[in-house]
Amino acid sequence: MRLEKCWFCSSTVYPGHGIQFVRNDAKIFRFCRSKCHKNFKMKRNPRKVKWAKAYRRLHGKEMTQDSTSEYERKRNRPERYDRNLAENTLKAIKKIDKVRVARAEDHHKNRMKGKKSMERKQDAKELEQNICMIKPRLVPLEDPSLTLLKIKVKVPQQSEENRMEE
Repeated sequence: MRLEKCWFCSSTVYPGHGIQFVRNDAKIFRFCRSKCHKNFKMKRNPRKVKWAKAYRRLHGKEMTQDSTSEYERKRNRPERYDRNLAENTLKAIKKIDKVRVARAEDHHKNRMKGKKSMERKQDAKELEQNICMIKPRLVPLEDPSLTLLKIKVKVPQQSEENRMEE
């Protein structure tokens, strides 16, 4: 697919679009739309028409050395590729992906390293602040060394006779 440039406004003319004008000396002019074609027929200078790219470049409204102009350049010549270089590049891409994944995992681990202890501290703080909402025990604790963070629950074990009956 060959993309041409409009002679008047320098916009892209896609295949099947625009108008071609061939002068008597066999010079071809391509236009993106009828507006450009009519201005050309009226013998207007694109450097004096404010909406044309030539005017914008001339009056400093647009960058003259635009990097996209290199991409727009025609490339009719096939480029030569070094097979070894392409192979090494593909290997390097795979290795870079592995390194990137490993670094992301390490970053996640480092970020989550202190999370458990922080959660415990926050839970303890919340428990201290809202201790009044917890119903007090009727039976006093057997071990006075128990703190708010360490709670032991004893489940009474059933005797073998009670299990057999059930």
